[in-house]
Amino acid sequence: METQTTVASKTKASKTVHISGAEAVIKCLLEEGVDLIYGYPGGAIMPIYDELYKYQDKLQHVLTRHEQGATHSAQGFARVTGKVGVAMATSGPGATNLITGIADAQIDSTPMVCITGQVWKHLLGSDAFQETDIVGISTPVTKWNYQITDASEIPEVMAKAFYIARSGRPGPVLIDITKNAQVETFDFEYEKCTSVRSYKAKPKVDKNQLKAAAKLINAAKKPLIVFGQGVILGEAEAEFKAFIEKAGIPSAWTILGLSALPTDHPLNVGMVGMHGNYGPNKLTNECDVLIAIGMRFDDRVTGNLDSYAKQAKVIHFEIDPAEVDKNVKADVAVLGDVKDTLSEIFSMIDTNVHTDWHQEFKDYDKIEYDKVIKNDLYPSKDGLTMGEVLKEINNASNGDAVIVSDVGQHQMIACRYAKFNQSKSNVTSGGLGTMGFALPAAIGAKMGVPNREVVAIIGDGGYQMTIQELGTIFQTRVPVKIVVLNNEFLGMVRQWQQLFFDKRYASTELINPDFITIAKGYHIDAKKVTKREDLAAAVEEMMASKDAYFLEVAVEKEDNVFPMIPSGASVSDIRLS
Repeated sequence: METQTTVASKTKASKTVHISGAEAVIKCLLEEGVDLIYGYPGGAIMPIYDELYKYQDKLQHVLTRHEQGATHSAQGFARVTGKVGVAMATSGPGATNLITGIADAQIDSTPMVCITGQVWKHLLGSDAFQETDIVGISTPVTKWNYQITDASEIPEVMAKAFYIARSGRPGPVLIDITKNAQVETFDFEYEKCTSVRSYKAKPKVDKNQLKAAAKLINAAKKPLIVFGQGVILGEAEAEFKAFIEKAGIPSAWTILGLSALPTDHPLNVGMVGMHGNYGPNKLTNECDVLIAIGMRFDDRVTGNLDSYAKQAKVIHFEIDPAEVDKNVKADVAVLGDVKDTLSEIFSMIDTNVHTDWHQEFKDYDKIEYDKVIKNDLYPSKDGLTMGEVLKEINNASNGDAVIVSDVGQHQMIACRYAKFNQSKSNVTSGGLGTMGFALPAAIGAKMGVPNREVVAIIGDGGYQMTIQELGTIFQTRVPVKIVVLNNEFLGMVRQWQQLFFDKRYASTELINPDFITIAKGYHIDAKKVTKREDLAAAVEEMMASKDAYFLEVAVEKEDNVFPMIPSGASVSDIRLS
């Protein structure tokens, strides 16, 4: 994106002092308001860790058990606070272990700065011990990256890193620092970055596009809004709510848009996408104006693009020009920060209610409730369902908890049934679909909002991908609540095998360890539930605990998540069974 010669605008923030590059890194973090980082030390980053030791009263470092855990924890922290998450690792395998979390943050637009140590400058390119070209490796999955080889570069590059990570459409930045740059001394002075030449964080709002959008909205008989995480990232929840209430437009969400609007809001018509709600999916192909706000028309939302909303005029509110017309052609593209664009269009739109159109959603809701939801939440069979576990968590949390879900069937169930009263409450891996995300992300989320209850919903497969982070919970005493929905399968893959591969369950059945014993080995209170009559009390006990708590719930082995849009099918082909 930018080169070493890029000129940045800065705001002066510190006086000149003569210090090492390692100490400069710590001072840069403090200047940016960072007080919490996640990481794992090693040889190439040892000078920075040595300086970190001296600043323990100002900067808390959380030692995760794996570098991937550090990135996911930083993501969880960023998602609930809106701040930049910070992760740190050494060179070689330490740096490469960050890549999954960085890629996850890139596709889900999570602001994060990763700092890696690197071998001495004179050893670059020599295949030295624990040398990898982490800048080359991370280039496709970062918003920006840079290798520092001279200590004097540190202040400017670090300032740019934080500015780029948090501005515009947020994303991850990686800064690689050679060991000589860490030990060299120089005259340190820090100036915050406020702009970068050639990088435009926010497109200028086009008034004509706003007027064109308002004209379509005012003329619409069956308008539908699909909103995504852009509403949350832009901190535009109030503007969005005012906009939809004035226009009276049914509003559906992507999984990353969930919680931007309270779950029980009368204009909230549910989730779109592969396992979304029946009404908003079916009616996508019946609306006359489709208004996309802060979402990118992911394939899991659209299904087959050849049959997606072809009857509708499409309005796309978006901060990133690269997303406009990428998948779905927009009739009107409203570029800009959604907080600004929604504020400006508010006076242009008419007050409306669309009563008959809303009734169509309610009719589909009734069908879905009778055929799917009732069986998920109030099953007649003996085995426990994932849905009823979420129902009990809702009852205990009153919709005020942060729900951090992993990836799989349980993720879709959590997104479908979790209740939220406030924004930044749903934390999950969206675009990358990273199994193993939830446990470390829940640690970061709880440390970001310590006064809120944080519940991780995880499958037995994904749980074992980062189960070592129980050690981080034990060491930090962070009181996160962990719920493993155990069906002894890689459930989502098994569902596809059942429906589309004639029940050939190839490599999806799991023989699991004793999760309770493992939790207790980390001195975490734990309980297992196998019977319905024990579920509510166990959830209440977990939520009442002041400490970390592990709850395993044995659920039906071969339950499926419906509704479902088969891969490659139209949203109109959504199945209820």
